[in-house]
Amino acid sequence: MDTQKVVDTQKVAVVTGASQGIGAALVQAFRERGYRIVATSRSIRPSGDPDIATVAGDIADPATAERVVAEALSRFGRIDTLVNNAGIFIAKPFAEYTADDFAAKIATNLAGFFHVTQRAATQMLAQGSGHIVSITTSLTDHAIAGVPTALANLTKGGINSATKALAIEYAASGIRVNAVSPGIIATPMHAPETHAFLAGLHPVKRMGEIRDVVDGVLYLESAAFVTGEILHIDGGQSAGH
Repeated sequence: MDTQKVVDTQKVAVVTGASQGIGAALVQAFRERGYRIVATSRSIRPSGDPDIATVAGDIADPATAERVVAEALSRFGRIDTLVNNAGIFIAKPFAEYTADDFAAKIATNLAGFFHVTQRAATQMLAQGSGHIVSITTSLTDHAIAGVPTALANLTKGGINSATKALAIEYAASGIRVNAVSPGIIATPMHAPETHAFLAGLHPVKRMGEIRDVVDGVLYLESAAFVTGEILHIDGGQSAGH
């Protein structure tokens, strides 16, 4: 009976965009903390770890969000943390964005946030506790000449604003809502030949590392008195140049 009680109270994290880069590192970090995980992305593969459930699908599709939450509850019985990591970045001059670019950004960045967050929050409300944390971008606070990012600002900036609104809506319900706002992180998204230029966009003159973002998420996870926070992990980028 005591063993069953321990299993039932083991924390569970849902991570979107979990197949590579920051998402894969977040899965590993939460497992190292003893969490069970539901990991989702379009290309996610089954895990050999019985405490990691994987759900392949497009997070912009409400059916994927439904399957993610259903898998968490059927396998593990609860959702303690949702990390909205899935996102796409398209840097173009504003007049050159296509209708397809716009649709893709809205689908992944906004619909992907909305559908899974709404369903996870419903479960957290039933539990009386939970933490929602989203990965956004410091470009929403501090635009950089020569780096046109209007659609990133439109979508990720909206998530920053929604983070504060949800933090207040759920403040008395035991649910915290935060965001991590990174600078440019050294991931496979950025070709090595661009690294010197990208490093120069940060006052500290280096790109961020995946671990920097993971550390920020883990800090927010353990910071019980922090909600509505947009945590900048950007080498001073949002402060100015």
